[in-house]
Amino acid sequence: MRQTLSNIYRLGIKELWSLWRDPIMLVLIVFTFTFAVYSSASSMPETMNNAAIAIVDEDHSPLSQRIVSAFYPPQFSPPEMITPAQMDAGMDAGIYTFVLHIPAEFQADVLANRGAEIQLNTDATRMSQAFAGSGYIQQIVLGEVATFLGSGSDAASRVRLEERARFNPTLDKSWFGSLSQIINQITMLSIILTGAALIREREHGTIEHLLVMPVTPAEIMISKIWSMGMVVLVASALSLNLVARGLLGVPVAGSLPLFFTGAALVLFATTSLGIFMATLSRNMPQFGMLVVLVLLPLQMLSGGTTPRENMPEFVQTVMLAAPTTHFVELGQAILFRGAGLDVVWPQLLASAAIGALFFAIALGRFRKMIANG
Repeated sequence: MRQTLSNIYRLGIKELWSLWRDPIMLVLIVFTFTFAVYSSASSMPETMNNAAIAIVDEDHSPLSQRIVSAFYPPQFSPPEMITPAQMDAGMDAGIYTFVLHIPAEFQADVLANRGAEIQLNTDATRMSQAFAGSGYIQQIVLGEVATFLGSGSDAASRVRLEERARFNPTLDKSWFGSLSQIINQITMLSIILTGAALIREREHGTIEHLLVMPVTPAEIMISKIWSMGMVVLVASALSLNLVARGLLGVPVAGSLPLFFTGAALVLFATTSLGIFMATLSRNMPQFGMLVVLVLLPLQMLSGGTTPRENMPEFVQTVMLAAPTTHFVELGQAILFRGAGLDVVWPQLLASAAIGALFFAIALGRFRKMIANG
């Protein structure tokens, strides 16, 4: 047993030195856990941020002025007052995403209950802002009209809804974006690093050198798993503390040791998956194409991008076999909601079971690859 542990340790150190001498992989690690996390958090596509809006006010009434003054940063840029002749030209040139046209006699029609109308022109080529912004503008206009009419005397308005957002009181989507991106990058990088380590051994011919040494395939595989897994854990810990918490100011609600315990169990599965995929590939280009085919479903269908409840039931059932599904649930529960072991133990257990299964499959494939040369 002591000799086995010594072999695993020394082979792992060899993997770390090989990684240190690979500048491309080092750049990938740094980029993945710094710029990629920051850019994903600060440019969430569904977030309204300084959307360009112009207003054509032909009424010039107190009500129209209330509506104009209701648009302000950060959701919208300060509205630009334009004439009807400038509206179409500004939309065609892409200067404005929204143009709100308030017709003459609008306030008089509202007060006389004559069915007043406002026209909203939207540049639908800016899809994310167009769909979200149209709803925001409708709420703002209707809210200002209701306030202007003094609708507090209506029966429905006597019930006031007080909305409180838990876990993210300011509804800042950069909180969700940065932490979710770290969770996704842990999966991606662990698969790439372990697979690339094995491909590098085969391309350089060093795998044959290992075979003549008194080491077993299991020791070789475990050494790659612990070394590359440790690199990903350290990089993700630095990213979580320096980029997410430090640079972006994202609070972490739960226990980081518990989160990284879950991450270690998931890494056991994903690194084994990376080795299995490397045994199916003859070179790095083949491995890269295989990574794309496997990684995209793992990330898109695990619940990190869209809620699993929105997916077909068949997909939800199949994705229970993916370690990323349980990792997303575990990570969001701990980092966002401050969940403890009593809440996330099913995900920890599932991750360990999937990891053991993936390891057994990958080890069998690895032994077959070695036997066939």
